[in-house]
Amino acid sequence: MAIKDENQPNGLKLVLEDYPYAADGLLIWNAIETWVDEYISLYYDNPESIMADVEIQSWWDEIKNKGHPDKKDEAWWPNLNTPEDLKGILTTIIWIVSGFHAALNFGQYAYAGYVPNRPSMTRRLVPEEGTPEYDEFSNNPEAFFLSTIPNQLQATTLMTVIDSLSSHSPDEEYLGQRVASKWTKDPRVIEAFERFSISMEVVEQAIKLRNEDPSLKNRNGAGVMPYELLMPTSGPGKTGRGVPNSISI
Repeated sequence: MAIKDENQPNGLKLVLEDYPYAADGLLIWNAIETWVDEYISLYYDNPESIMADVEIQSWWDEIKNKGHPDKKDEAWWPNLNTPEDLKGILTTIIWIVSGFHAALNFGQYAYAGYVPNRPSMTRRLVPEEGTPEYDEFSNNPEAFFLSTIPNQLQATTLMTVIDSLSSHSPDEEYLGQRVASKWTKDPRVIEAFERFSISMEVVEQAIKLRNEDPSLKNRNGAGVMPYELLMPTSGPGKTGRGVPNSISI
């Protein structure tokens, strides 16, 4: 969905420019990447500093060999030999548990809370042509469909689960927020994090402007909902927006 293009701010050009998930996701990815780069650069300045760090090497070894033993020999695992390697690994991990998860998770209720829109199971098989079930389907497809979807107990159970999964806690912390005031004593890190916080505010304003742009037909227009899944902040409850610092279930 993207090709490398050094003339673009992020080094990538989207194949489809009006692709809200990718466009907004790149804004968040770039902000995370800058924050990670600034942080790591404070403590690691050469490959030797990474290779000599026993704890960071043990952490990466555990992820590959104990966390994913079935995949430990795959060729796609990145190396952890340089500060650049560590920056790439951490940026990817932070993105997956923040923006990527938020885009998939917090819109669930709006899409699947109405059970016929996304049934969690089917109680009947898709009918084969020439069978009595197929004739039943042909004569009354709406009634046949309703006979396949979950019953009332199953449907309400699913709705309850999705309601919980799609809701933000009142004390949720979002990307760029840190309630604990003494999480570090290093003023350089605090300053870098403050810049990250400001960058997330800029991202939110950029997404807001995109959602108001009438030329972007996938996020603005008659019958089109604005794309807010990657809006960094949110209030509590089911809002369809907000990117928490991490997955918390």
